[in-house]
Amino acid sequence: MQETIPYCGPAPLPAEVWQSWNMDPVVIGGLILALALTGRTAGSRTAWLAGLAVLAITFISPICALASSLFSVRVLHHVLIVAVAAPLLVLGLRMRSQDGTLAFLTHLGVIWLWHMPAPYQAALDSVPIYWVMELSLLLSAIWLWSAILAPGNVGRAITLSLGTLVQMGLLGALLTFANHPLFAAHLATTAPFGLSPLEDQQLAGLLMWVPAAIPYVGLALHRLCVDLLFREHPA
Repeated sequence: MQETIPYCGPAPLPAEVWQSWNMDPVVIGGLILALALTGRTAGSRTAWLAGLAVLAITFISPICALASSLFSVRVLHHVLIVAVAAPLLVLGLRMRSQDGTLAFLTHLGVIWLWHMPAPYQAALDSVPIYWVMELSLLLSAIWLWSAILAPGNVGRAITLSLGTLVQMGLLGALLTFANHPLFAAHLATTAPFGLSPLEDQQLAGLLMWVPAAIPYVGLALHRLCVDLLFREHPA
């Protein structure tokens, strides 16, 4: 049976990582075309370009290939998409949604689905499924952030932010404290990087548990402080 190769390429060795750039013309062309959608104000243009830069880092830089070796880098890849690129793109296009609860539940389901062993393996075995995974993560995150960043209803924004923080933290904790490796695709790819499969999985859990929380905590604190300041000094 022929071994399948993940979209980002076979798992590289440490010496090969910095040579492992993804030069897929479809991805590069799509990012270039997206440059035309910059916002009207300087701030929105900057946010949009920053969001595209983060997507370029995740899909073109060696991070893409390294994710074939390390599950922890795959989680970093996904955190950059849902917690960094998505809010920047929302700010860039000034997107707003009132469907906060549905967006939250959809994003929660997508996050948990693609970090379970069987769906994750399916995404590595099939390029179409891989793109279903990546696009569903990005689009559901954009939908959620468009509700979080919508003006007004500070309570809803804080609830959605902290709810997302809690569910990602729970998933991160499950990965961190699992007593055996869950992802067969990385059983033979972590050793060259000085990690056992379980250590790699634990690192992935910590990345989802702690650094991924920063944008959501930051947004909740920002909205709370702005709301308190406005109450004390109304316009």
